[in-house]
Amino acid sequence: MKHPVGHRARKRFGQNFLQDEHVIRRIIRSIHPQPGQHLVEIGPGLGALTEELLEACGELDVVELDRDLIPVLRTQFFRYEERFRIHQADALKFDFTQLAEDSRPLRIVGNLPYNISTPLIFHLLSHSGLIEDMHFMLQKEVVDRLAAQPGESAYGRLGIMAQYRCRVEPLFVVSPHAFHPQPKVDSAIVRLVPYADLPLKARNEADLEQLVRAAFSMRRKTLRNNLKPLLPAAEIEALNIDPGIRPERLSLESFVALADAFSRHKESDTR
Repeated sequence: MKHPVGHRARKRFGQNFLQDEHVIRRIIRSIHPQPGQHLVEIGPGLGALTEELLEACGELDVVELDRDLIPVLRTQFFRYEERFRIHQADALKFDFTQLAEDSRPLRIVGNLPYNISTPLIFHLLSHSGLIEDMHFMLQKEVVDRLAAQPGESAYGRLGIMAQYRCRVEPLFVVSPHAFHPQPKVDSAIVRLVPYADLPLKARNEADLEQLVRAAFSMRRKTLRNNLKPLLPAAEIEALNIDPGIRPERLSLESFVALADAFSRHKESDTR
């Protein structure tokens, strides 16, 4: 595939354009797009994945922030007419519910800019009920955090909240040589599949998010210290959880139990 010329990658948008044909084909095989599915691409850039997705599905929504790329994309994919729908918007602020106008769940794809990948994933997790799956190119370090297990250095808030809502599957690593300009770090492809029924369900998901955020506010401190404003140490001990351990040693199941205790604690305070 030949990219349109004349557009320079913009540092402020975190743009690194994918150009390796082998990597593009491997990503498309992983996504396995089919006619009739509702695919959404975030940050299509110069259309490296867009072309393959359109050929497979025949229609596509794309969300692109860089307004200078819009005419490039319109010209490149003009033959698809109204079946190629461009939304010039910041994906961090974009309301994905507006795309879910029929019964088809969204399949979301994106080579996400490194500088917004974590907040964007949290934004998309809030729409997980509309989404069948997500395939993202991310900085490898972010994929490591998404998939990390208790006790690993990468384990933290992002992985816990992603694994609460989704099955997380790291797929493969992508070298900097696959991009122009080349980033200074490895990338990786990850698949996130939201659960139709959550394996673990917190009493109050906002309380879970608040508790996990507080637990990792100072990673080197203990649960007792970090959760002190939310939950007394005695209530942590009542769950057979040692308040003297650091948060990265706790399982998702334990965080849900702590969040439920926090919810009950708040409810008792209001009586």
